[in-house]
Amino acid sequence: MLLPDDSKSMHSQSEIRRLEEKALAIRRGILEIMAGGKRGHLGGSLSIADIVAALYFHQMRLDPENPNWGERDRFILSKGHSVLAQYVALAELGYFPRKELKSVKKLGCILQGHPDRIRTPGIEASTGSLGQGLSIACGVSLGAKIAGKHFRVYALVGDGESNEGMIWEAAIFAAHYRLDNLTAITDENRLMASRATIVGSLAPKWRAFGWAVREINGHDIGEILDALDWATGVRGRPAMVICHTIKGRGITFAENAADFHHCQLTQEQYEIALKDLQRVGGGA
Repeated sequence: MLLPDDSKSMHSQSEIRRLEEKALAIRRGILEIMAGGKRGHLGGSLSIADIVAALYFHQMRLDPENPNWGERDRFILSKGHSVLAQYVALAELGYFPRKELKSVKKLGCILQGHPDRIRTPGIEASTGSLGQGLSIACGVSLGAKIAGKHFRVYALVGDGESNEGMIWEAAIFAAHYRLDNLTAITDENRLMASRATIVGSLAPKWRAFGWAVREINGHDIGEILDALDWATGVRGRPAMVICHTIKGRGITFAENAADFHHCQLTQEQYEIALKDLQRVGGGA
């Protein structure tokens, strides 16, 4: 269930609208990747599109012409199976030619089914074995503090992935070392690969582990931007932004449907999905 919008964002409506258009472009790009009957993780990629748009096109300090710039902010997609959204964002920013999106998951291509740090410009960590990304983010965050670096680390975690014990080991680690340069984000779409999630309410758990926690509507760009600003201001402990989202967001038949966690679209489904995205415009 999405949280009600009970406050006005501090960010301009023009900026929010720009980012809504970026999120829509990401959703359309995901659909283009899956054209022609290609199998992929559709549902979770669609549910994170607004979050990814806010991070890549507003929040993070990046230099696509110099992907290894030492002061760049780091983004680690712990729920690596949803990488289609990240690939579209990276292509939009110019990390690699957009034509590469047509080769996703092909043998020898630079865009694999899960993030590959070696092959793909802009990818910070090879993920997909669920539960590992947050631990990697903790290590990067602690390393930055030791080295006196001032970049920020963002980690996007799934609520299904939060079944993994490693997530909670990382939560303890981050709180113990007071990693206030780390912002974690949970995509709480309430569905796993084949059924509803089993972790229950997440906010009390993260608070109990010593994190600052904020819950938002993960499809409201204004709320996302305000929450990211809030997280940057947290001192002495890591911040968790729990985003209440809809799996398959923007495509009517895929919304809240576990069957479209990983799927292959028929030509008819593809055409319906394309019409859905053409109809909704920005803020899908």
